[in-house]
Amino acid sequence: MTLKIYNTMSRKVEELIPGGVRKDDVSEYPPVTIYACGPTVYSFAHIGNFRTFMFNDLLRRYLKFSGYKTNHAMNITDVDDKTINGSLRDGVTLKDYTEKYTAIFFEDLKTLNIEPVEHNPKATESIDEMINILKQIDQKGILYSREGSLYFNIAKFPSYGRLSCLESRETKAGARYDADEYDKDDVRDFALWKAPKENEPFWETPYGPGRPGWHIECSAMIRKIFGKTIDIHTGGVDLIFPHHENEIAQSEAAYDEQFVRYWVHVEHLLVDGTKMSKSAGNFYTLRDLIAKGYSPRSIRYLLMSAHYRKQLNFTLDGIKQADQALERIDNLIVRLKDVKKAGEAGAETADMIKKLIADFTETMDNDLNISGGLGVFFDFVTKVNTLIAEDKLTEKDASMFLEAVSRLDSVFGFISFGEEEDVDAERINALVEERIQAKKNKDFRRSDEIRDMLKDEGIILEDTKDGTRWKRKK
Repeated sequence: MTLKIYNTMSRKVEELIPGGVRKDDVSEYPPVTIYACGPTVYSFAHIGNFRTFMFNDLLRRYLKFSGYKTNHAMNITDVDDKTINGSLRDGVTLKDYTEKYTAIFFEDLKTLNIEPVEHNPKATESIDEMINILKQIDQKGILYSREGSLYFNIAKFPSYGRLSCLESRETKAGARYDADEYDKDDVRDFALWKAPKENEPFWETPYGPGRPGWHIECSAMIRKIFGKTIDIHTGGVDLIFPHHENEIAQSEAAYDEQFVRYWVHVEHLLVDGTKMSKSAGNFYTLRDLIAKGYSPRSIRYLLMSAHYRKQLNFTLDGIKQADQALERIDNLIVRLKDVKKAGEAGAETADMIKKLIADFTETMDNDLNISGGLGVFFDFVTKVNTLIAEDKLTEKDASMFLEAVSRLDSVFGFISFGEEEDVDAERINALVEERIQAKKNKDFRRSDEIRDMLKDEGIILEDTKDGTRWKRKK
């Protein structure tokens, strides 16, 4: 079985065929070209944004797990209505304003263990490509000018509306709209290039001074990086119309070729069952949650845990449940590392691992069913814990199981999350041994002192029938 994914354009789950030509083996495919709509850097990204970015990371990681190569871009929108208004409000240049929030965004990605991608283009660095698209559309007679702004005439692009199924709506061709975002049913000729307003940044072009409309930016960055049809374009469902619909129109009108093979959209995130809003008091940035004491690792788990085409109800209690799930995994790893029994690995171990990988792959190949994939993994956790309890594992068995867990974590990204390589295990082991001796000598003051000292360092001690274990709090 190969990866199949839901294509918003066809409304079907389709086999992924990178480059559009089926090969006999995954290794023969060219890199999967992916473009993910990134942040508009005018403020802190909120957890709804991070649900989409987490899906992008899951997609990327699972493709690599499955043997595909990736060529992945996520843009930075650093010029639009919001960024310009923010820079004017704060009295700083657009560049200074957007660079501040760009740096914050990448710090947040790192905090959530989201992998860097191959390309992070900025809109302001792709102006030449935007001008080339304008020229191509102009040659087709689809571009027109009004009061210094340039518009796309949707009446001259008959296939407009395929992605968002607009055929049942009235398209108001000839009615112009300059804002970067507009209502779902308000279909109008959209601004490709905007005449400059007072105090706004602008660029000189053959069509006069101005600055880009939001939609043309992504088309230009995709063309600049990939130069041709790409495999996958991702984003939130809120971007289907107008943003992605307009991307298709301007790109296919300009270059007379398919723009994207697979459109993949992530459903909304709700908070406590309702739409997130500041007025409702349920609006969270990642940094808000961390300031409340919640673990980035648990936030990652929760954001990833639901299928991308289902709404995710994000709650603070859900983070606590994620803590418990991760505790199960951590305890398994500690128990496996404690296995010291001599002997060869049993045949059952290899069979269990083979089944784990096969079942996980089969589940994930079905439209990236991560909730099902987690179910497969936790069934495995239960079975291994039973074998440990029955003392049926050798150290070699345990090592093989740990390797299997690590392999799945290349997809999950939340098991060995944030592990520090500079942990002084020798010192910690010595302190644990000193604590054991202190307890034997009834020196409970020293025993508690060591426990509390290690706790302050993020080291948790667990006294079990098999002795004292330690692990880093995550």
